[in-house]
Amino acid sequence: MTRVWDVPVHDSTRVRDARVAAEDAAALAGLDGPRTADAALVATELATNLLKHARGGQLLVEPVAAPGARSEALLVQIVAVDHGPGMSDVPAALGDGFSTAGSLGAGLGTCRRLSDDFDLHSVPGRGTVALARIGGGPAASSGRRQAADVPSPHSPAAVRAGGVNIPFRGDECSGDAWTCVRDGDLVTLMMADGLGHGPEAARASTAAVAEARRSAHLPPAELLRRLDAALRGTRGAAVGVARLDLRAGRLRFAGIGNIGARLREGDSWRHLISRPGIVGVHRPATLPETEADWAADRLLVLHSDGLPSRWAPPADPRLLAADPALTAAVTVRDAGSSARPVRDDTAVAVLSPSPSDRP
Repeated sequence: MTRVWDVPVHDSTRVRDARVAAEDAAALAGLDGPRTADAALVATELATNLLKHARGGQLLVEPVAAPGARSEALLVQIVAVDHGPGMSDVPAALGDGFSTAGSLGAGLGTCRRLSDDFDLHSVPGRGTVALARIGGGPAASSGRRQAADVPSPHSPAAVRAGGVNIPFRGDECSGDAWTCVRDGDLVTLMMADGLGHGPEAARASTAAVAEARRSAHLPPAELLRRLDAALRGTRGAAVGVARLDLRAGRLRFAGIGNIGARLREGDSWRHLISRPGIVGVHRPATLPETEADWAADRLLVLHSDGLPSRWAPPADPRLLAADPALTAAVTVRDAGSSARPVRDDTAVAVLSPSPSDRP
């Protein structure tokens, strides 16, 4: 099941909660003592920054797989989200010797060095989102390992996948889940939203992830049929499946239920349509697939219906080259507000070309 620690950071007592969440997630991920301490320090510093510079925010902590990787190793993903004043000079904030007043003095630069992956997006007047992933080995401060890269040695491009998952009302487990699997030149991104929320919804989406990882070689429509059989006996789920053929530069998508899918094509965004139904309960008789070209300027977003239906795609061009999980977190933040509280689990997954493959 997708275990997520959603820590609202609005006073100093929550900084300890952030540290404990990172330690608990590190235990689930199987990190050793030193890397657990690194994860705890990163979470503490990011939570402290939320209080010092944004008057609070949200910290999401989750053990995640490296999407598309053949290893079963997990990393601890920590995302700090705020609607604060933002930063006018991000490079200075990430530089050595820059630290938050009154904090541990570690600073964002140290957080970046301790992390296997680190990215940050900030806009003055809009807020900041920081992303860190800490794995089992020592972090590489230069030439940092891209945990979410999905390269193919025989194809012209590599892609990255990443996402965020927010449980409804602070539940321990989310009923949403996603996975990204590579099979040669084929990359499959799947999003599942278990019916309702809570443990039974999580059981359905977890079963979908397990079957998707076993059957990722199948085309999207055929994989949905396989998932329909695998989810019998569960509540069922809405599921969207996108398969990218890197060699051919073609994307195919099919979905059942309320899974949203949008594809950036140049300067416009295209909706990829799912069919009504519930995988595992009621599958439509026909499952047409949508096809599209894939190029270095493309970006695919899959999301559950926890995201408002009229959310705006990311407009900042910097996000097109950002870590996909960072893009997902900014999308969630900008789609919601205190006036529009989420009504369900919310998950967003993003697939994008690696920065080196962009024009």
